[in-house]
Amino acid sequence: MASLNVGNLGEYLREQRRTAQLSLRQLADAAGVSNPYLSQIERGLRKPSADILQQLAKALRISAETLYVQAGILDERDRDEVETRAVILADPTINERQKQVLLQIYESFRKENGLGTDQDAGRDTAADGPRTADGSDAVPPSS
Repeated sequence: MASLNVGNLGEYLREQRRTAQLSLRQLADAAGVSNPYLSQIERGLRKPSADILQQLAKALRISAETLYVQAGILDERDRDEVETRAVILADPTINERQKQVLLQIYESFRKENGLGTDQDAGRDTAADGPRTADGSDAVPPSS
């Protein structure tokens, strides 16, 4: 049986396709999948692989990670990190060395804040504000 997320994925794909003003056939051709298969995905009858989702994302000019989250392949908490890395790597205004330095700095900040490792699994990081090196709140809570 199809999972609940597949229906959400299908609705999301249909919305993205319509926003891009593409017909079902145009998107299928651009992504290299069959028209009936894409129709089944949109109707929530098929769960596409990560490779197919990547092809669809490329054709729609959206983030593959967004589709992975919609399909339940990628956890929502991981999405921000993956998208941040993707944006840095895709930036045409900086060279490869600069991209690697930025990624190293980003990772060091995540580690400093207790993120980016297995120790933050299950931790509600959205509720946590920035922290100083000693673990205290960097920004005092507002009254």
